[in-house]
Amino acid sequence: MKNIFTFLAAVLLTATTFAQVGINNENPDASAALDITSTTGGLLVPRMTAAQRDAITATQGLIIFCSDCASGEGELQIKLTSSWKNTIGGDVNDPLAIGDTYQGGIIFYLDGNGGGLIAALADQSSSIQWYNGSYVTTGATGTAVGTGSANTDAIITVQGATETSYAAGLARAYTGGGYTDWFLPSIDELNLMYSNIGQGSSLGNIGNFSSHFYWSSTEISINSALRQGFSIGAQGNGVKFYEDHVRAIRAF
Repeated sequence: MKNIFTFLAAVLLTATTFAQVGINNENPDASAALDITSTTGGLLVPRMTAAQRDAITATQGLIIFCSDCASGEGELQIKLTSSWKNTIGGDVNDPLAIGDTYQGGIIFYLDGNGGGLIAALADQSSSIQWYNGSYVTTGATGTAVGTGSANTDAIITVQGATETSYAAGLARAYTGGGYTDWFLPSIDELNLMYSNIGQGSSLGNIGNFSSHFYWSSTEISINSALRQGFSIGAQGNGVKFYEDHVRAIRAF
């Protein structure tokens, strides 16, 4: 008798394994292995970060929801033969990282909320003055991350319309990647470039910076502004007529 029950159980298990399964549906579609019917809920696939996804030895056809992709909005993704793609067949929108090429430049700062700062791919000048030829106070005194754009606006307002004859004007005139919102970095923003994608970075000098001084948009006095050397990261005052490097940045 025990053998008979074992045989019947095996038959039932085999039938269950190969039959269509319906959830809230007694007549699943013949083409579907699983047919779910609902007007109050959806199908929730496994949710994980891009790093967790990449730790999987994924089989072709595997579907996951990447929770930190697409600037934190998340994205449904499927594994094809050689790579992950989103559900419309495009490249996956993995989380941005320091050093990524993005929106016309290289990311050197991420704010943790989907935004950050991008440095232009190359210097706009290797020898340009900070001022436009006249010693004036511009009020561009911001030092912190996030103040470079306002500094640049203040400098241009006082020194005249955007021109390529002085550092802030040159930075604002840059249109790399088709963007027109570039600016001269504040001293703290300049330091982040040195530390994250310059000579002070663990990634190496992927921003391809010179070892000389770069102008910041931070004004110290009527005749001087802060600048930073990229050989060892030293900061100091520079008289506004000094001719230093400029690397424009923009926010995203």
